[in-house]
Amino acid sequence: MALNALRFLRRARFLPARKRIEWYPPFRMMGVKVIALEEHWNQVRLRLPLTVFSRNLGDTMFGGYQAAIADPIAAIACAKQFPGYSVWTRSLSLEFEHPGDTDLELRFVFDPRVKERIRHDLQRRQRSTPEFEYGLYRRDGVRCTRVVCRVAIRPRGYRRPA
Repeated sequence: MALNALRFLRRARFLPARKRIEWYPPFRMMGVKVIALEEHWNQVRLRLPLTVFSRNLGDTMFGGYQAAIADPIAAIACAKQFPGYSVWTRSLSLEFEHPGDTDLELRFVFDPRVKERIRHDLQRRQRSTPEFEYGLYRRDGVRCTRVVCRVAIRPRGYRRPA
């Protein structure tokens, strides 16, 4: 069932990108809303609500929810910028700087210098492993979670040497 939903969302070009993101099954269950989405994912802002399901015992946002929303963002942005490559999250780290005691806003900006470095790597080596830093912010604008995500961009069909 979930696989059919994912296949449908990938092919449903008649739906705006915002809706395809919000209806992505894990994001839909978490109540994620798109605040801003620039073409080619140069800038992404998503709202992650603090609910009875996302709240931990300390009355703040459960770290697993934050990781789940942060995980695919940089990889999807790279896939949009560099179609024809296989793209996935290589590593993800979260540093909890302040309590997430309100709804959180994920803010991602695709730095043009990183984009140029990726382009150079792909021309020279046909692969790149860029690192992105972005964050989750409370309603008062304070960054509560620092996200560092490394993305693998490889030729389609790439197999890591054993």
